[in-house]
Amino acid sequence: MKVSVVICTYAMERYDVFSECVDSVLEQTYDPLEVVIVVDGNEPVFERVCDDYGDLEDVVLHCNDENQGISYSRTRGAEIATGDVVAFIDDDAVAEPDWVAELARVYEESDSIAVGGHAKPDWVTKKPDFFPEEFYWLVGCDERGMGEHMEELRNTYGSNISFRRDVFLNVGGYDENTGRKGDRHIQAHEAPVCIRMANKYGKGVIYNTDAVVNHKLFDYRGDFQWLVFRSFWQGYSKRIMDLLLPEASGDKNDYLKRLMLEFVPERLKNLIRQPSLPKAKQFMTIFIFTAAVGLGYLYGLADVDSSELISDCEVSATD
Repeated sequence: MKVSVVICTYAMERYDVFSECVDSVLEQTYDPLEVVIVVDGNEPVFERVCDDYGDLEDVVLHCNDENQGISYSRTRGAEIATGDVVAFIDDDAVAEPDWVAELARVYEESDSIAVGGHAKPDWVTKKPDFFPEEFYWLVGCDERGMGEHMEELRNTYGSNISFRRDVFLNVGGYDENTGRKGDRHIQAHEAPVCIRMANKYGKGVIYNTDAVVNHKLFDYRGDFQWLVFRSFWQGYSKRIMDLLLPEASGDKNDYLKRLMLEFVPERLKNLIRQPSLPKAKQFMTIFIFTAAVGLGYLYGLADVDSSELISDCEVSATD
């Protein structure tokens, strides 16, 4: 079974960490493996990619004519790929040597149509003491309570997810209404494609925690104001998801209930029993981030042109 790994990149300032990502994929223990690199409309970056990787066997390079965003780029990479399975990794993540082998093992041993793995936070500097694990999803890493090993989930995160290629393309790939594009901060682009997949095939994503990528988290991802901003846009993105796929609200509502009814009371008990400043900070941060998500959702209620958004989605689905 051939696996194609799609890596999308766009900025020269990310090139060093992007190179680490590509090298980690090239050093995988699994074979046969294809690497598809998609540069999102940046010719200088593409020229450098060609110089560094253009002569390598089983490496395919593509540059979009203009900046199209992460969702378009990933779907384009899957279209170019020739593997039975297409796996995605962020350009600021580094895969463990057996990452692809662990993803492939699940496909080989079951009738799974999508497999994800553990997106592990790799803080380039010290992790901020106010940041609760319940909100690691803000930085594309697995949060507390995400799921058990080999559990079927709605989706894992974009830095560590794979699909049978025909299934991925049959449901239209990533929705271009979601995902970051330039200065547009729409997030949560994994959920819509996985929900469409579940609707059509009746299956979710198998969560193999042994398939590990280390998602590098630079200083700015630990900045409190940036995280509040990120929370706001997550809420906005959730509003878009509700318009595209109303059934998407179930999982986020379930997690909110678990957060407030299980994790928050547990944290409060621990804070009372063994008080500390970091515990107090994390306890308060949970409420601040939750409020920011809610405000973003409310802003989306007023700001999003639902008729235009849905018509765009319908057009992409029929192409």
